[in-house]
Amino acid sequence: MVAIGLSAHGVARIRFAVSCLWEVVASVRVLRDHGEHAVHLPWARRVRPHLVDAGLVGPEAGLLWHLVPPAPGYLADFLTPPPGGLTADLGAELAVLRATPTATVRAHLDLCPAGRPPAVAALYADPEAGLRRLAEEIEAYWRIALAPEWPRIGALLDAEVFARSRRLAENGAAGLLNDLHERVRWEGDTLLIAQRHCAAPDVPEGRALVLVPSVFVWPSVLSIAAGDAPQLAYPARGVGALWERRAAAPGALAAVLGRGRARLLAELAAPTCGLELARRTGMSPAGVSQHITALRAAGLVTTHRQGRALLSVRTEIAEALLAASA
Repeated sequence: MVAIGLSAHGVARIRFAVSCLWEVVASVRVLRDHGEHAVHLPWARRVRPHLVDAGLVGPEAGLLWHLVPPAPGYLADFLTPPPGGLTADLGAELAVLRATPTATVRAHLDLCPAGRPPAVAALYADPEAGLRRLAEEIEAYWRIALAPEWPRIGALLDAEVFARSRRLAENGAAGLLNDLHERVRWEGDTLLIAQRHCAAPDVPEGRALVLVPSVFVWPSVLSIAAGDAPQLAYPARGVGALWERRAAAPGALAAVLGRGRARLLAELAAPTCGLELARRTGMSPAGVSQHITALRAAGLVTTHRQGRALLSVRTEIAEALLAASA
């Protein structure tokens, strides 16, 4: 059990962040054990052969593979420094990773089981050179395994942050934290996280908590209780349908609204940007924008800004139309 103290000051400083490095390490765990993460099997089958060819996955793989053990093995905390914000930025996160102090790297590796593979032993002996090598491997892994899927993943994470932020505003910290995951509960001034393995000490004092929605951490949670910014990576909602083929819009609704607008409504169960809608539907971005404008004017879609992106989601009226025509 991990206990993160959350005083009134700490609760006021809860923030969300999107992290490329959390998705990297969590997705490596998926590749290590398909049975625990069966929902991601379509993705794993697609990318694994390319990662094996690149020497990034398998017994002969490099540093990244050996630093991410199967669950519930200890995941070195320096692999996931606190992310900076809601815009995914692998370069910025890798810069922080490469700057990890030597003493921190060695202290975290000392928590790992004895018998280090050669690549990990080399990292321990020369953390500065090892971190540069690790960053290069992560960049290669990202290009092959995650960059092609990031528009879809990023849209889901944006929608998750939007929904959870709204819940925080409507129901307060208790409503938010007690709804994150079955292993997470907030009692008094303490956030309790039930985990099978955690080498980090409990944190008795309230501090800022970083909530990191994740696709690949499903179905569990991962936490870092040490350091100035405790982190909780938890499964974003909608992961179960992430790799599914999209269903066509109901024919009856398409006859009224037109096939394009009906298809967009079917896709807008969660807040989604125009570029992602264009990718899913095959429409041009300009065509998507035109249809969204018409649907918004009819009260079927609402749009809000998330960073530099405009995210649209269908309204309750649209939900009723889809249900009636299904």
